[in-house]
Amino acid sequence: MIDEKKALITIFGGTGDLAKRKLYPSLYRLYRKGYLNKHFAVIGTARREWSDAFYREVVIESVGDLAESPAHVAEFASHFYYQAHNVTDTEHYDKLKELSETLDAQYHLDGNRVFYLAMAPSFFGTITEHIKTQHLLTDHGYRHLVIEKPFGHDYESATVLNEQIRKVFEEDEIYRIDHYLGKEMIQNISAVRFANTLFESLWNNRYIENVQVTLSEALGVEERGGYYETSGALLDMVQNHVLQVISLLVMEPPIKLTDAEIREEKIRALRSIRVMASNEVNDYFVRGQYGPSETDPTLKGYRQEEHVAPDSTTETFVAGKIMVDNFRWKGVPFYIRTGKRMKERGTQINIHFKNVPMNLFSNEDQENLCPNILTIFIQPTEGFSMRLNAKKVGQGLHTNPIKLEYLNPTDKGLNTPEAYEKLILDCLNGDSTNFTHWDEVALSWKFVDVIQDTWKQNQPDFPNYASGTMGPACSDELLAKNGHKWFWNEIG
Repeated sequence: MIDEKKALITIFGGTGDLAKRKLYPSLYRLYRKGYLNKHFAVIGTARREWSDAFYREVVIESVGDLAESPAHVAEFASHFYYQAHNVTDTEHYDKLKELSETLDAQYHLDGNRVFYLAMAPSFFGTITEHIKTQHLLTDHGYRHLVIEKPFGHDYESATVLNEQIRKVFEEDEIYRIDHYLGKEMIQNISAVRFANTLFESLWNNRYIENVQVTLSEALGVEERGGYYETSGALLDMVQNHVLQVISLLVMEPPIKLTDAEIREEKIRALRSIRVMASNEVNDYFVRGQYGPSETDPTLKGYRQEEHVAPDSTTETFVAGKIMVDNFRWKGVPFYIRTGKRMKERGTQINIHFKNVPMNLFSNEDQENLCPNILTIFIQPTEGFSMRLNAKKVGQGLHTNPIKLEYLNPTDKGLNTPEAYEKLILDCLNGDSTNFTHWDEVALSWKFVDVIQDTWKQNQPDFPNYASGTMGPACSDELLAKNGHKWFWNEIG
């Protein structure tokens, strides 16, 4: 039986792109499944002067093809209310308090409050301070604060931001969202490891040669050029998504699969990642920026994108070698790469196992003998693939690589839940397993700060890879130093 959730969800930035593309459709999915029903309400706030009726039309439009029927989505939208709001105006918070109390009584919400800050981090401190001083928090029910990345732009700014928020909310009330942690196959990493003796018994430096994590995007920065100029691939992807994936791959088995135990092991994993000295950065990390395509004239370079400086040195690609200094992983390189305008869109993790210690096959077969590789497909395809060596059909004992593969069904009705849907439900349940703790954020920034500080001292030679390729040559050279090369597992 589905447990209906009671909560008042206040979305700061309710007219923004994130709310319309992700939050409202995800809330509707929860409504359609019964997790939200009669006892919930949503307040959208932003500077625009909208009426409740206009706001509800926006919500209905954002749901689109998900709607069961016009009547059903209209009933869902009737739970939404709008208030024009200036985040620096104290009087507006007083009005927000009045509306919150009215809706709490009307929908019997038991004082449960979720504050979703879908705004720039520069407003986080101001909003949380006013939430406290203007008494928007109840003395009964829960109080959850959901915040989006980027959480600061370096360790120092993130610390200041965290101190502002912690004056109002306790750490276990703060839900720092990383939508990658809501993806089905990211959460499946733990199941692959801990539910299969075959893998967990081999999940160490005795049997694994290297691990590769690729987050490839075929699109360029599109309309996000202005934002990307202030972040780049290092801050947009590596500081959060990539290091979170690494922590799940590296972590030790938790005592129990609870949010507290998993978080503790992830923090230990991040602590074990080697922080480079500044003079080591260029040996471990490389960067790139896409230029125009050599074959498709419609694919322009990053410097030709809207809101991008014509001489921009912002990286759109990062590749690196991460070393983990603990007993399990000593000596195993974790290679990561992420970039815009690459050959194809996809996220996959490739676990390369060591070759057999003594090859019994002929020289010809020895060259064809491939390492065993476990692939975890994250997106757009979800599933697993295991590459093995088997005998070729016919005379003689010659080998041939084969794949054992399982892919989740892609039928519309069988798609896995959208990441935001799962994370919002986790928040309503008080489950912080798939959100990032402050200690994780702090450790990630300490690792990344060394890289970005070093890169600021050197002007790169950009652009250095063409749109529609898998990145610059220096990315391949990085792996070649250790006798490795990038692997991309084609579906099928």
